[in-house]
Amino acid sequence: MIHELRIYECVPGRLPDLNKRFSTITLGIWKKHNIKQAGFWTTLIGESNMTLYYMLEWDSLADRETKWNAFQNDPEWHAARAETEKNGPIVAKVTNYILAPTPYSSVK
Repeated sequence: MIHELRIYECVPGRLPDLNKRFSTITLGIWKKHNIKQAGFWTTLIGESNMTLYYMLEWDSLADRETKWNAFQNDPEWHAARAETEKNGPIVAKVTNYILAPTPYSSVK
């Protein structure tokens, strides 16, 4: 199993909109594509309170490619994203990392 860490730096003031989109739209579309989330986090104490962190679980890189591409090409996702961004972009920058567990990790 591999994990993907995704970091979304929001446009100032738009983190509530991003959280709403994930909770009411994105998670449902992910379920349709069998995309598993491992958790979502915001910054309680730190440099920025406009950042959303989340992790996804994948069986392999091939699994990620198949499922993520299906999600990215889903017309429902395109329509929902356009609707939630009709007042402008929500996310200013996305960074992602594909992570592999170390031999001593409690998460395998």
